[in-house]
Amino acid sequence: MILRQILRLSSLFHSTVSVHLRRNIGLSAIVFNKTKELDPVQKLFLDKIREYNTKSKQAGGPVDAGPDFQKDMNESLARLQRAYGEGDLTKFPEFKFE
Repeated sequence: MILRQILRLSSLFHSTVSVHLRRNIGLSAIVFNKTKELDPVQKLFLDKIREYNTKSKQAGGPVDAGPDFQKDMNESLARLQRAYGEGDLTKFPEFKFE
């Protein structure tokens, strides 16, 4: 009976250790992958995202958005304000829990 409990605990310990080792190996693979050079497609994708980020910061909003975009956005905001009431719909609401 004691032997059975010891074997049960050892199998539980073994499964717990194996789960933690798999997680740690998975995380270390991600860390090591970031230090390596990216493949050309990933590098191009990240470069375009960074380029868009700098352009949007300089423009103060969406990049290459014409007057049609601004008109559609204003119409959508007006429709939402009619449906849900007043307030600034471009900001995330603040919640206060008491």
